[in-house]
Order: sequence, then C-alpha cells, then structure tokens
Amino acid sequence: MSRQLSVIGTGVIGNGWIARALARGWDVVAFDPAPEAPARTRAFVDNAWPSLERLGLAEGASPARLTFVDSLEAAVAGADLIQENVPERLALKREILAALDTAAEAEVIIGSSTSGFKPSDLQQDCAKAPGRVIVAHPFNPVYLLPLVELVGGEATASEQTERARGLYQALEMRPLVVRREIEGHIADRLMEALWREALHLVNDGVATTEEVDAAVVYGCGLRWSLMGTFLTFHLAGGDAGMRHMLEQFGPALKLPWTKLEAPELTEELIDKVVEGCEYQAAGRPVSELDRRRDDFLVELLDLVQKYWPEAEGLEGRI
Repeated sequence: MSRQLSVIGTGVIGNGWIARALARGWDVVAFDPAPEAPARTRAFVDNAWPSLERLGLAEGASPARLTFVDSLEAAVAGADLIQENVPERLALKREILAALDTAAEAEVIIGSSTSGFKPSDLQQDCAKAPGRVIVAHPFNPVYLLPLVELVGGEATASEQTERARGLYQALEMRPLVVRREIEGHIADRLMEALWREALHLVNDGVATTEEVDAAVVYGCGLRWSLMGTFLTFHLAGGDAGMRHMLEQFGPALKLPWTKLEAPELTEELIDKVVEGCEYQAAGRPVSELDRRRDDFLVELLDLVQKYWPEAEGLEGRI
C-alpha cells in the first residue's frame, strides 16, 4: 500500500522532502502558490535523481508520482504525513499550520521544517489537534542527509512522537527525538556556534572563507563524519579519555570557548564573505556545485554506514 506525503511550500527544503519521498516509493502531493513552483520542483528532482539512483530506489519509485494542487485542502486530502516548509516567519507558520490543522484528519502528523521555532509556539493557533503539530527539522540536502530532529510541544503526547518517528523512518530518515524544546534544536545550535566563529575569523582578517572551509574539510570535519564532537575529544585525552582532555586542555581553552558574541553584520563583512564564496565557486553554477556535493555525500554515507552501524541500536532515539 502506497503512502502519501503532502508538502506545503516547495523551496529548497520542501523540494528536498519531495525528492526523498519519491525515491522511497511514496506518492507526493505538493502545494505552493508560486506559478513557477511545479517547473522548479521538477527540475530540482531531475537534478537529484541520479544521486538517489546510486543510493538505491524503492520499488515503484518515480518522479511521475508527484502531483501539484491549488489549495491546502486539496494537498492534505489522503495524506499519511504532512510537511510544512514555508518561510521562517513565526506569524506565517502559525497561520499555515492552523489552516493545515483545520483541514487535515486529526490523526495525521504535521511536521514543520522550522530550523529555529519551538513547537509549542507553532501549535498556539491550532484548535483541532495541536499535539500532532511537531518540529521535524531536516538538513540540506534533505534527499540525502538522513537526520531529522523531532520535537514535540506542550500539547504533544508521546504516542504522537512515536508515530512521527515511524513515519520518518519509513522515509529512511534517522529521527533524533529532542528531549525538550529549545530554540534552534540541537544541530543548528552547533552549526551556529561554528558559523559565529567563522564570521569572526573572516571579519578580523585572520582567514579567508576558503581557508576557514579548508580547516573544516581537512581537519575537524573528517573526524566529525565518524565520531561527532564528544567522542572526538574523548580520543584527544589518550587512554584516560575525556576526563584527561578536560583537565589538560579545558583551562587553556576557556577564553576562546567563551569570549565571542556574533560579530556585527556590516557591509564590509558581507562583502568579504560574498567575495570569498564567489572566488571558491569559481564561476560554477549552484546546480553544478549541488551535483558535486551530492556525489560526495553518496560515497560518504556508505562509509558512515560501514563504520557506525551501531547507530541502529541507540535505544531507538536515532
């Protein structure tokens, strides 16, 4: 029996959900008021499809199983799961989520791709079944990266979170159930910390954008792909592990760990960042860079699965 994902909003993230669901053999019904949305989405899926083929398609997977409709009500009819991806403005999200809550069957999970808002804030205007409105925050490109952070709000029951986890697992995601609400969830909080420091390094003339990226690609990023942050530092302590690492390096690193706030986003800083990124892109269009990134991620995902199969057993949390 086929399943249906209903996608509301078809920007980069919405289109990523569409490509992933199609590759897993789901039907997809999409709504976006922009006239160019259907053509833009089909071009996106065409660009992503070769990478999805390399990963392996589910039986019956086809871009032809995508349908665009002209209303929210039509989009959610028959949905097994609804994914909202409208722009990151709280008032807009609350308005759309309230409309989806009214239109959809009460048992259907509504996931918001929000990268920052808390689910209790998103649920405020939902009267029918507010608990099923949760954060389901993915990472770009959604059709390749498996992590999705699931966060329930004040009205969310554990049964609803568990049902959501099963649905996202059916899309071959790795759901990470966040223990409590916090702005930015988990992964974005970590990425924002790195982004803040990167902007400082560029702003202060310590490094170019290319040099900052090289420091990640050839250093910490390679280790993080396998071990993440804590286990990487655990190894830095030698046989005594994390305790020795903190005793040895903690005092010396306290200042750089704690002193910086985000720099002022001046025109000068914006120009430095934009010019640096344009130099790195070397005239290549984003679609070409997307394909290069996707080819790399397909191979990297194979390595992660090979060396971290125990992720399957993390008490069902991921």
